This record gives sequence, structure tokens and C-alpha cells, in this order.
Amino acid sequence: MKVAYYSPLPPSRSGVADYSALLLPELAKRVEVETARPGRFRRAPRADVSLYHIGNDPDAHGWIARALAARPGVVVLHEFVLHHLVAGLTLARGDARGYLDAMERGHGLAGRLLAYGVIDNRIPPLWETRPEAFPLAGDVLADATGLIVHSAFVEGRARAAGFEGPIWRIPHPAWTRPEVPAVAVEGDPVIGCFGHLNESKRVPQLLAAFARLRASRPGARLLLVGVLASRLAGLDVPEGVTREDYVSEERLWSLMGACDVIVSLRSPTMGETSGTAIRALTLGKPLVVSDVGWFSELPDEAAIRVPVDEREVETLTAALERLAGDGPARARMGAAARGLAERDHSLLHVADLYASALEQAAGGRAVRDAVLRGVAEAAADVGIAADGPGAADLAARLDEVGLGG
Repeated sequence: MKVAYYSPLPPSRSGVADYSALLLPELAKRVEVETARPGRFRRAPRADVSLYHIGNDPDAHGWIARALAARPGVVVLHEFVLHHLVAGLTLARGDARGYLDAMERGHGLAGRLLAYGVIDNRIPPLWETRPEAFPLAGDVLADATGLIVHSAFVEGRARAAGFEGPIWRIPHPAWTRPEVPAVAVEGDPVIGCFGHLNESKRVPQLLAAFARLRASRPGARLLLVGVLASRLAGLDVPEGVTREDYVSEERLWSLMGACDVIVSLRSPTMGETSGTAIRALTLGKPLVVSDVGWFSELPDEAAIRVPVDEREVETLTAALERLAGDGPARARMGAAARGLAERDHSLLHVADLYASALEQAAGGRAVRDAVLRGVAEAAADVGIAADGPGAADLAARLDEVGLGG
């Protein structure tokens, strides 16, 4: 079986690029893979099935969304909310009408009117204020012949949006524990927060909780690592916080290895799975996460889940204080985290699931085409022409069993 593989790849600074760099070598041992690149494949590559990795970044995924629209295939839906992607492919390129139409397709006349408000600068951009309320995933779902998702949360959202095709739930693969020594960091405990630090990562709430922790544990240290969104640039950073911007993969692993606890907060969620959280599981680090989306599906043994409500800072502080003062609890959670990574997120297991899903997708189309050819030949044998008597009834019967269209 040959797979046309559409995904951002390194050196792209994309979580999905890191994901594909991890998955591709193992998947290529099971199926023949031809990787697509932006600007290549002016004609669609010959393949039994096309696989499209879709995320919310228009720079990384815009060309993939266009390729999917031209040739439907299996979509790896890395997040359900795609408002940023749609806005980047329309408004950001001067196509106001495209944005208006997308909002109307997704949310009716009210959506179109809201889009007018955004275009006329009468309301703030929806992708900044309420993207989760306007996911704009409909066009991608319409072009997908099947979906691969990482969580029950995204599967449920896709079904609720009316997607009726096959869905394969495949865990995010875990990295092999790297042979990278942990960097020496002074602090007790050392808490880490990693990744692109934007508004949804609850950075102000984390800083407030850490300041409270420092009041009782002055030796605590917080590593805040990643590019800080411009809207967070004026944050009041308390004592004990060490900031680093974008770091290399090796540096990332060494900093994470120095941590006693890793915090991965998220709200609102776009339906994404956190590569940082998966790395923490690989390293056997206790996790503190927001109780939303995929994060809610992490087991109690490996993660403390913090509800996003009016008591979020208090609950987060209590979680950090609990882990700071209980080394055996950290050890138990770390062991459970490592076991989860090795069991459910094993790269070999994930690659097997991918190969199986792709074989089903390719085989399903082949069977459908073969059945339709057989029906057409049998119809011709008994004198049923494409536009003649009986054709409409035959088409209705095919539609009843999912072979219409």
C-alpha cells in the first residue's frame, strides 16, 4: 500500500512537524510513504490513500488544507477548532468573502453577520476571543473520507458536527526517552511549563499560583520556557521564575529532565493533544493539567486535573503544594506516567494503528469501487441505462447502503 503523506516537517517550528518526524520512520516500515512538500505535486501523487495532517496554523497547514480540498482523503485532525486556519487562508490573504462564506456555512446568517463585524473592526477578532465557539471545521470534515483523532473529545465534537465517516482514535505517540542529561537547576521543587506561551496556556494563573507557593516554599523554582505571546509581554513575573525563549529539542529535554513537576494548562482548548505533556509522560514526570478536552482523559494516577473555574488559582496552588511536599507521591505519579507512555503511547503501537487505519481506508475505497463496477455491469446486462427507467431506483438503493454519491 502506498500513502501520500501531507504534513509540516522539520525545520518547521510546529508541534505537528515534530509529531511527523517521530512517526514517519516507523510508519514507513509498514507502508510505502511518499511525503509531500509545499509547492510539489502539482499533480496528485499516485497513492492508494492520501493522509493529511491538519492543525490550526495557516503557515504550517494552509497548503495541506488546499491539497485536501483538491483530493479528499484521510485527515489527522490534530485539533478540532480550525478558526485560525480558516482566517489565515481567507482574511489574511485579502479574501474577506471567503471568510464571510466560511462563517455562514459553519454558523448560518448570525455567523456571517459576526464576520462582517470582525472585518469592519466593530468587534474583536473571533479567533482571539471565542474561537472555540466558532470552530469552522466543517469544510475539512466535508473533504475527509475518514478521521484519525487522538482523543474521545475530538471524536465527539466531530460526530456532533455531523461527520459520518470512519473515525480511528489513535493515541499521540511517545518519544523514546532520550539520553540527554538533565541540566542543573537550583530549586526545591523545580516546576516546568513548556511550549508556545499564548493566552490559552493560563500563564497568569500559573504565575499567581507559583507566587503563593513561593510564600511557603521560598526555594521553589519555575522554568517558563517558550516563545511568549505579545499580549502577555507585560506580565508581572514573580521571584523564582527562570525564563527561556524557544529552545532546541535537546535543550528542551534537558530542562524537562530537571523538573520535579510539569504543568500543562489549557483553556479554552482547541481539541489539541499536548506534545509537551507526552514528553513529560515519557520522562516519568508528574503532570498538573487543566480539566478540559484531551487533558481530562489523562488518568488520576499520572496527572492532577485542575478545573477552569473561579477557584482555579487556589486549586492549582494546592496541587503544587501537595506535590512539592510529597516526594513519594511524585515518584508514584512519575512511575504511572512512564507506564502510560510505554503502554498506550508506544510508537510501535501507534504505527501499527496507523497502518491498520490506512489499510482499512484504502481497502474500503477499493471494495466500494469494485462493487459499483459490478453493479454497473449487471445493470447494463439487464438493459438499465444511466438515464433510463430503473436508474433512479437503483441509485436510491445504492444510497441506502452507503454506496451513493
